[in-house]
Amino acid sequence: MKTLSSRYRQAHKEAKWAIALALAYFAWWYGFAYGLAPEGIEQTPPTLYFGLPLWFLMACVIGPLLFTLLCALMVKYLYKDMPLDIEEEASDE
Repeated sequence: MKTLSSRYRQAHKEAKWAIALALAYFAWWYGFAYGLAPEGIEQTPPTLYFGLPLWFLMACVIGPLLFTLLCALMVKYLYKDMPLDIEEEASDE
């Protein structure tokens, strides 16, 4: 990263990816937690998978595992290592 503007450009790109991943996780959690939660649980018990209801398994077990993996992949392939110190421009005087 030679110039300060290229560092800012990279930082903005990384921030956008991080926010997008956080919003995707919220949508995943909200969709499964409220979309698959059964109505009228008093009449029939929910079907259990590994001892857990499907909405809980997807929202609170599979979701965090999946998004932790996606976060690790994002850091490995999209983020770039760059120095934080500001280098002085060389003058030709």
